[in-house]
Amino acid sequence: HVQLVESGGGSVQTGGSLKLSCVVSGDKWNNYCLSWFRQRPGKEREGVAAIARDGTSTYAGSVKGRFTISKDNAKNTLYLHMNSLQPEDTAMYYCVAVSACWWYGDQLNIRGYTYWGQGTQVTVS
Repeated sequence: HVQLVESGGGSVQTGGSLKLSCVVSGDKWNNYCLSWFRQRPGKEREGVAAIARDGTSTYAGSVKGRFTISKDNAKNTLYLHMNSLQPEDTAMYYCVAVSACWWYGDQLNIRGYTYWGQGTQVTVS
């Protein structure tokens, strides 16, 4: 079982930056695909970034070049650095650990054991 606790959300002006953190605990947490999803108002949840066990990071087209996903194995923490934030980035952001994840076009798919954090709100105005 894996537990995830996000922090770092808040309100920021257009063009600003935020860093989200997610403390991950549980057995063999680093064996999972770690990712960030978001749910914008009135829209379905969407994957924005994922990082594989070997550290390879991948992104949705809408955030590529602006967001950076990273992890600190020593601190059991996943990060999402968000720059050049736009109002359309306003959403609840979730940290997710999943057995397997892959991109199909611009859609991040997940399968297997899946664990979600409680979410942290990001508001850009």
